[in-house]
Amino acid sequence: MSDSLIRPRGRSGLVLALLAFAQFIIAVDYNIVYVALPDIGRDLGFTAQSLQWVVSAYAVGFGGFLLFGGRAVDRLGQRRVFVTALGIYAVASLAGGLATDSGLLVAARVAQGLGAALLTPATLALINISFAEGPARNRALGIWGAAGSSGLAAGALLGGVLTNYVGWQWVLFVNVPLAVLALTVVPFLLAADTPVQRREGGFDVPGALLATAGSTLLVLGLVSGPEAGWGTIRGVGALAAGAVLLGLFILVERRSASPLAPLRLFGNRALASAMAVILVYQSTLGGTYYLFTTYVQQALGYDALQAGFAFLPLTVMSMLAAGRFVPKLLAAWGIRRTLITGMIGTGASVAVLAAGMSPGGSFLAVLPGLILFGLTAGSTFVAMFVAASSGVHAAEQGVASSLATTCQQIGGALGLAALVAIANTGNDTNPATPIVDGLRDAAWIAAAATVIGAFFALAIRKPPTDLASRRAPGNMPGDTGCPARQ
Repeated sequence: MSDSLIRPRGRSGLVLALLAFAQFIIAVDYNIVYVALPDIGRDLGFTAQSLQWVVSAYAVGFGGFLLFGGRAVDRLGQRRVFVTALGIYAVASLAGGLATDSGLLVAARVAQGLGAALLTPATLALINISFAEGPARNRALGIWGAAGSSGLAAGALLGGVLTNYVGWQWVLFVNVPLAVLALTVVPFLLAADTPVQRREGGFDVPGALLATAGSTLLVLGLVSGPEAGWGTIRGVGALAAGAVLLGLFILVERRSASPLAPLRLFGNRALASAMAVILVYQSTLGGTYYLFTTYVQQALGYDALQAGFAFLPLTVMSMLAAGRFVPKLLAAWGIRRTLITGMIGTGASVAVLAAGMSPGGSFLAVLPGLILFGLTAGSTFVAMFVAASSGVHAAEQGVASSLATTCQQIGGALGLAALVAIANTGNDTNPATPIVDGLRDAAWIAAAATVIGAFFALAIRKPPTDLASRRAPGNMPGDTGCPARQ
């Protein structure tokens, strides 16, 4: 790997700050629209049934284009895709804020998802190739994870403040100056991609089309099923079509000279195990965020701004765990032990959170579970992506990151759909306490699933001492064999 990626030499801290800021932008958009939904629905004529597409359209675009984004990073170059993604994000956010009807806003949210699907693997690939595997990369990913946690908090708080004082449009407009700020410093910190980053070879257009269509339909089915009904075209029909297309994608990849996602990557036990852990973890994380938001707003009577502040203990603990604790745990315990401990701890914290939920309860009753959830989930988040990058050649970090993040998006959609269904079933069977019992039942299920998911990490083996032998992808034209630069 060429040293020319970072410019000039010695600015790795500033480069990491830029990449962490990009993750902050992505994380802000996860939470910022939720509190603005009622105002958006009234202004743009969304129905109660269609309003969820303000959130779901982003998930469909994000999850559907991730594999495409990952391979674009590897083929076109990390810096080039990073810049393109920020531009798409800024334009889509501006269009969303200016939208005058529901269709335009939904289209803008899909475009934002596309921007995130390009930006996420580009950011992760830049981190993974800029910092040597081991303590340096672990510290960098810890800062990246802390930036994501701070973005989640800022999204919740900004959403409430902006909606209350300047209008819902600003939950979208706010992304524009953030993206422009990142774009202005790129020329000073990142040099042009070298030929090592822009690998020669085809782009596997059939694979890209099948992967994008299959992933999009799969996420579409997961986010539409609870609303439209699982027996409809938008429910099981989309899931079935997505599964068929992804099956065809695997067949195409077996025969492709330049596959979109080389199947041999799944032979990397650390990556495959991390993908399984991420799938389960994100199911819990996304679902528990929804359960907690519903609890404080509907059971405790919090308004949007108060609900945003309620997330602060969780976010502060997540930032502390990701930025300070995880690098030390990884150095002392290794990836496998850190992941197993984090997943079991996350499951236990969700159980504590569930135990604190009660009709007529208080925030203090759920605070211990919230603090523990932040510490354990924040630790697990970073360790998962450390595992996903382990032993992967620099020229394939983009697609490896996109595979991991695809599992994150699909896991989030799957977990939310399942836990909402469980919560609603609990509401139906306990009409005397219709809100809390259903939320608590769903939280218990999420806790058990997370603990079971910890066992996927058992497949991760202790890495060999020779990193170079582990990172070589085998018979790859243009492979220089140069180590990642710290």
